[in-house]
Amino acid sequence: MASVSFCHHGPRPLPSAMTTGNRPPRRRRRRRDRRRAGAITAIVVVIVAAVGIAIATRSDGHSATATTAPGTTSATAPTTTVTTPPPPPPAKTYSVGVTTIHLVDSSRTILLPDDIRELRPLTVIVRYPTTASSNGADVQNASPDHSDGPYPLVVFGHGFNISTAPYAALMRSWVRAGYVVAAPIFPLERPDAPGGPNENDLVNQPADMSFVITQLTGGNQEPSSLRGLVDASHIAVAGHSDGGDTALAVAYDPRYRDGRVDAAMIFSGAYDPYVSPFAFPADGPPLLAVQGTADVVNPAASTRQFYLAAHPPKYLLTLYGAAHLPPYSFEQPQLSIVEHTTLAFLNLYLAKGSSSALRAVGTMAGVSHLAGVP
Repeated sequence: MASVSFCHHGPRPLPSAMTTGNRPPRRRRRRRDRRRAGAITAIVVVIVAAVGIAIATRSDGHSATATTAPGTTSATAPTTTVTTPPPPPPAKTYSVGVTTIHLVDSSRTILLPDDIRELRPLTVIVRYPTTASSNGADVQNASPDHSDGPYPLVVFGHGFNISTAPYAALMRSWVRAGYVVAAPIFPLERPDAPGGPNENDLVNQPADMSFVITQLTGGNQEPSSLRGLVDASHIAVAGHSDGGDTALAVAYDPRYRDGRVDAAMIFSGAYDPYVSPFAFPADGPPLLAVQGTADVVNPAASTRQFYLAAHPPKYLLTLYGAAHLPPYSFEQPQLSIVEHTTLAFLNLYLAKGSSSALRAVGTMAGVSHLAGVP
């Protein structure tokens, strides 16, 4: 099927080498060389595009040279571009409750400094519709609103050496529209990881996402306060940078694929840098890829690679001049465009949305463009 432009199962066991948390030093030297190249390119981007703060977070496993917008699957596909109108208001806007849960995957371990091993811990920030009045802010440990539940679940992965906090506004926008959003804090990529953040652990994170899905859909560690709140038949995974690599693997990589996933949203992501690219399954879930053209951490070529390899339905939101983190945390109007487009995508594939609603958002002249193969 030709591409068009729009206006506006369980995972396999991990190979033994992937459970140690260590990689050969030689790869690390190559990755440091890439970091140096990325730093030089970043200086040019700062001067030309004034986006210096945009590289506040990074996933350094990829080349930092390409900054052009990813293409569609066909150079001759018809295109239409219009300015994005304001999205229609949701049928109901929910207040946002938040709670922190502490899970332990007793089937896996992490390697700490001094060769100490412990069972794999996962702290998860869960936001959900609540009956409490919030004034737009999170309400800690508020009573869930079960009146319209159960709600679809979105599991979101953060980037390397960054917490989940910078993505709070984006996650709240999903909750206000009627989703439960769970954001695991990956035990060895978080900023305060023992011994410092270790990106080698990325290959173990897909199983973390699957474990969170299991526990929030009736697992033996599901908090009683959230019991019955999640719709186990409507699940999406999402993530930024390394978290996007993680979500991509959970949704499509035969080595980690979780058949419970119904949709995937990948923000400035790439193939897992520690394993080779994989063949996308023909029956994989719908994909929304989002990419900034000025991203020197995971450049546009990284998203182009997996977007072109994926099967329809798939969509690509290009953010012109946007860098690595800001469009998912604070930069406007990019953050609003991401919020509107992701909600239209989630509603289409997890709720009762329409393709026309998705076509009505995403493209803003000179700022963004949404293309897709329905």
